[in-house]
Amino acid sequence: MTAAGKARINGQQERTGDPDLEVFNPADGSVVGVVPDMPPPDVSAYAERLRAAQPAWEAFGPEGRGEHLRNWLNWIVDNQDRILDTMQRETGKVRADATNEPAYLTDLINFYGSRAAGFIGEEAIRPHSPLLASKKLRVQYRPHPVVGIISPWNFPLILSLGDAIPALMAGAAVVVKPSEFTPLGIAEVAAAWKHEIGGPDVFDVVQGIGETGGALVDNVDFVQFTGSDRTGRKVMARAAETLTPVSLELGGKDPMIVLRDADLDRAANAAAWGGMFNSGQVCISVERIYVEEPVYDEFLAKLTAEVGRIRQGSDDARNPKDVGAMTSPNQTAIVEGQVDDALAGGARALTGGKRVPGPGDYFEPTVLVDVDHSMKVMRDETFGPVVGVMKVDDAEEALRLANDTRYGLSGSVFGSRDNAERVARRVECGAVNVNDVLVNYFASDVPMGGWKESGIGYRHGAQGIRKFCRTESLVITRFAGKREPTWYPYTRGKRGLIARLTTLLNARDWRRRLGLRG
Repeated sequence: MTAAGKARINGQQERTGDPDLEVFNPADGSVVGVVPDMPPPDVSAYAERLRAAQPAWEAFGPEGRGEHLRNWLNWIVDNQDRILDTMQRETGKVRADATNEPAYLTDLINFYGSRAAGFIGEEAIRPHSPLLASKKLRVQYRPHPVVGIISPWNFPLILSLGDAIPALMAGAAVVVKPSEFTPLGIAEVAAAWKHEIGGPDVFDVVQGIGETGGALVDNVDFVQFTGSDRTGRKVMARAAETLTPVSLELGGKDPMIVLRDADLDRAANAAAWGGMFNSGQVCISVERIYVEEPVYDEFLAKLTAEVGRIRQGSDDARNPKDVGAMTSPNQTAIVEGQVDDALAGGARALTGGKRVPGPGDYFEPTVLVDVDHSMKVMRDETFGPVVGVMKVDDAEEALRLANDTRYGLSGSVFGSRDNAERVARRVECGAVNVNDVLVNYFASDVPMGGWKESGIGYRHGAQGIRKFCRTESLVITRFAGKREPTWYPYTRGKRGLIARLTTLLNARDWRRRLGLRG
């Protein structure tokens, strides 16, 4: 048992009688904090408290809600170093990778702060039929009262607040359950909302392990989950018991296609960063690379050289590195298992291929060749600093292999612009980058979501805020008599009139409109 009374089994916290969970620094194994392990009754109480405050929050309207979120934005900007220090301690990220999180959040607040009114404002609809001419048609978007967000450990703020921001802008109250591996940063930001900027009581964090997450699903009106497809299925099944709607982002096995007319320097540099950023612990990271045969050797040489120059280790604001630690011990074991499986099957590691000895939890940046789709590293999500590279005859073979996966989250194609765009339009996933990697996540204007087993629902754009709303249609009669023609009592005359009007308005040629045979 640890000092706080928690055992770790395969890297996971186990619930015991003690109410605390220890948080470890993956870069050196030290304990950096303690959070409570909240039982289900406490989760229920949090949800009900926020539910009581939600109607007043909704009544503020987009502009009023936006004012509070802009105050939050200012706090994030003013406290960025504090946020980054906490994030590095609990995730093992290098400073540059951590910096992406507050940058993304401030941009997202500005994005939805300026567009929410247009995305979820009341819509006036023109009736399609003269029979509805007396009706005023309106559509309004009403928030789910309480949104529950279950977020993973790889991006503790982006994948919690990145969903909380549009949900709050929609008028919902929000409860976040972060990963027990990385609960400290989100707790700091939540405390700032409540105590430093004086935000209304519509945002909070519950801490704990799986049982806490299950209780959250039971007590909210909408669930946003980001994590593995295995856990996502469990969340969806539990939500189905109460018919609670869900949005799931469940990871990917993202392909990169390098065509023979690609800028190979850009493609190799992109592959190295897109595969190793955040130690490869990114749902949209490059994991599989398919290269047309005429440029395969040259691309591989450039990629190997670029990955070989990566500086790995713990850093700070004054001494930068490129790649940090693995955040979850479980994930390191998965990465090691996939690489060992590939090597046993005939693959070769041109760089890396093993854990880094010494303190901390590191896996070497790895480039594998002689891989094929019989190997786990080309089929299952790796979520580590590993890429597999395959030679293909042409773009058709690259597409066939890129689409040969149960996932469909993101992908990228490198080549001359028109050629790469033609190929990109045939990649089977929710977002494709042309001559770039990972940038789709920061393009908040367009939706980002998964096909196949990569999930349900979308982030960003209008869909990214409307998913937190219930659509309500209003059909308002502006003028009418005491009865409608379709009301009781039924008569032959009214029935005949309605039949003639229906034919006149809906038939597609003049003879039928006049009641004649076509």
